[in-house]
Amino acid sequence: MTADVGDTPTNSDRPWTVHYTPGTTQGLDYGATTLCDQFDRAVTAHFDRPATEFFGRHLSYAELGRRVRRAAEGLRLLGVEKGDRVAVLLPNCPQGIVVFYAALRLGAIVVEHNPLYTADELEGPFVDHGAKVVVTWNVVTDVVEDLKSRPDTAIEHILAVDLLDEFPTTKRLALRHLPVPSLRASRDKLSTPDKHTPRWSAMESGPELDFSHPYPVNDDPALILYTSGTTGTPKGAMLTHANLVANSTQGEAWVPGLEPGRERFLASLPMFHAYGVTMCVVFGIAQGARLQLVPTPDMDLIMPIFANEPPTFIPAVPPIYTRILEEADKRGISLKGIRNSFSGAMSLPADLIERWEAATGGLLVEGYGMTETSPITVGNPMSTARRAGSIGVPFPDTDIRIADKEDPSRDVPSGQPGELLVKGPQVFPGYWGNEEATAASFHDGWLRTGDVVEQDSEGFLHVVDRIKEMIVTGGFNVYPSEVEAVLRTAPGVADCAVVGRAADGGGEQVVAAVVLEPGATLDVDAIRAHCKASLTGYKVPREFVELDELPANPMGKVLRKKVAETING
Repeated sequence: MTADVGDTPTNSDRPWTVHYTPGTTQGLDYGATTLCDQFDRAVTAHFDRPATEFFGRHLSYAELGRRVRRAAEGLRLLGVEKGDRVAVLLPNCPQGIVVFYAALRLGAIVVEHNPLYTADELEGPFVDHGAKVVVTWNVVTDVVEDLKSRPDTAIEHILAVDLLDEFPTTKRLALRHLPVPSLRASRDKLSTPDKHTPRWSAMESGPELDFSHPYPVNDDPALILYTSGTTGTPKGAMLTHANLVANSTQGEAWVPGLEPGRERFLASLPMFHAYGVTMCVVFGIAQGARLQLVPTPDMDLIMPIFANEPPTFIPAVPPIYTRILEEADKRGISLKGIRNSFSGAMSLPADLIERWEAATGGLLVEGYGMTETSPITVGNPMSTARRAGSIGVPFPDTDIRIADKEDPSRDVPSGQPGELLVKGPQVFPGYWGNEEATAASFHDGWLRTGDVVEQDSEGFLHVVDRIKEMIVTGGFNVYPSEVEAVLRTAPGVADCAVVGRAADGGGEQVVAAVVLEPGATLDVDAIRAHCKASLTGYKVPREFVELDELPANPMGKVLRKKVAETING
């Protein structure tokens, strides 16, 4: 067993450090820093530099700081206090950055949600966290109004964000007065003004929060992100200021040659995902970088950024890298100048690494993490020491064990597969209001990841299998039990099992095996429409396979691995 974080381990405790990029060290200085401290330092040091870029409009760090202070005062006057939860349902946009840091400045806890979730998907988490204030994209205010009407939610105030407010003036005026129906439809995807819901912009129009208002401390919860686990029951992973600061500090140590105030970070990963909020926003702000925000990873939005001033750092998932390569080639856009790229959430194909590095002249490395670890614990060195097919080696000040899947107190022999257990300053303290789930996630102070890995003779880790039966599609997690619960209510479906099928370019597709009621026939369109009424798009099965029965163990539990073997051949 390796030493606890806080000790000073020797290289024999962490043999993988020999592969670290020169300059990457252990024993990083995390101090008592909060996310608010990081933000204020960036505003002071880089006040005249762009903090965000959105559809061609730049916002300086000085103006972003003023907007955060005004929004914090607006939220305070609305009654938001330390420890309150502020729910956010937004695509990536400048307002999303403002509300995030404004709520944190008050000591409140931000709860990020996917803005495309249905009311049914959101109800459980909203009942759990009890947020009274919701800042939402104006396209989905009807969903939040539905939530507000449900008896067990605590919503009192809904504030609607209009993305067009952040467009350059000429683009905003053009979009508000589009005469062509097809173009109006494109505009309506970005903004659907609502006369009844108060606008978020009012929060930013008043006085600034007094600097004497007390700051949060670094052990305070900063963010709650919901995961569902194998049971489908939503659990709110609490990440503290210290967790998120630690992971961004580890990221800084991991990426060589960063120039504070001069980097451009592509922020195409959503803030409702731990990967996006940490690697695109928290890490970027800590570097005084320009966050090149896109509300969705659409190539028509990303390619103009590359044609103008390409990002210097990209965190993304393999399908995004593939699409960037294809579109850049199609449009004759050079990718040179992208120095460092980081991939996570699914396996990174070796041929994609080769193509990306040839096109950019930079590096593309794979890493690993989970929501509960803020998210990154393991990464390939940002150098030619990277290993294709491996998730890499532990981050600075991160310790690992590879334990027996059935007995986590026992380590497996070297080179054998076992469950990855981790410990480090980025590991979360637990789930919101759920001591039982928290206790089940840890063994003797080590976080159980639920992933089976092997460590090779040089210390590099390789994912072998998942203990949890989660599906990763397009970089997002899909929990089979959640989809199955909806499928079982579809007309004609007697039973079902949802599994993943490997997709080209990494990741998986959601596939459903269904057993029909006597006399029923498989109506794929009807079942898919039924699923879409309660599930966001990426959770809806791409394929439905009819089976006479589902394989089960003697206790009657459906064996999803057997189902996957049956339908995947």
